[in-house]
Amino acid sequence: MVKGKGKGKKKVAPAPLTTKKTEVKKVNPLFEKRPKNFGIGQDIQPKRDLSRFVRWPRNIRLQRQRAMLYQRLKVPPSINQFTQALDTQTATQLFRLMEKYRPETYQEKMRRLKTRAEERVKGKEDVPTKRPPVVRSGINTVTALVEQKKAQLVAIANDVEPIEIVLFLPALCRKMGVPYCIVKNKSRLGRVVHRKTATCLAFAQVNPEDKTQLSKLVESVKTNYNERYDEIRKHWGGGVMGQKSQARIAKLEKAKAKELAQKTG
Repeated sequence: MVKGKGKGKKKVAPAPLTTKKTEVKKVNPLFEKRPKNFGIGQDIQPKRDLSRFVRWPRNIRLQRQRAMLYQRLKVPPSINQFTQALDTQTATQLFRLMEKYRPETYQEKMRRLKTRAEERVKGKEDVPTKRPPVVRSGINTVTALVEQKKAQLVAIANDVEPIEIVLFLPALCRKMGVPYCIVKNKSRLGRVVHRKTATCLAFAQVNPEDKTQLSKLVESVKTNYNERYDEIRKHWGGGVMGQKSQARIAKLEKAKAKELAQKTG
């Protein structure tokens, strides 16, 4: 009889397993392993960033909500212009000039009046001290100076709250031909006049040695603000949606593009 062919080749027996030598790790008895157990009533939990779960104060919540609304809603040009602050280099020069014309503090005033009183006691004639040129602060004072065309340069804070306090001032400055600029931080303006905050400051007079520096600042400010009126009044702000909304719209646009490609193809 002819034997049938085998279905496959014979399997070779596997090689005997080689036993690996297990290396015993040397444990330093000084540094004993103490694993932590974070169960209830056990080890103290590690510190985590819980800022998302904090109940923030009302003023901080309002600040953040306002910032989001300015991003999401369409902001008209009259409000949006306050986002275009003066560049850092020009702002530094402006504040450096303002430092020279800071108004006197209460202590300095008391010292001046005391010296004046001592002179009168000695029998000398009372001579009123001449008011030095200083920066003028406050919305009412600055508005009056602009209307009288006495202001040489007006600096407006970009973060005044409510914004309606200074909303009219850029338009008034343009109408009266007074150079104006928008600078960051009302507290920075306030520091110049020894206050917490200030809505706006204005130069009414300067010393002869500083006229050249002021004229350079005025020229730069006019180029950036007064002469760009037509461009500023057309530029709306806001209208920026959140990441989720942007992703949803992008997904819809992608689906529409795919459908259109299938129809044309």
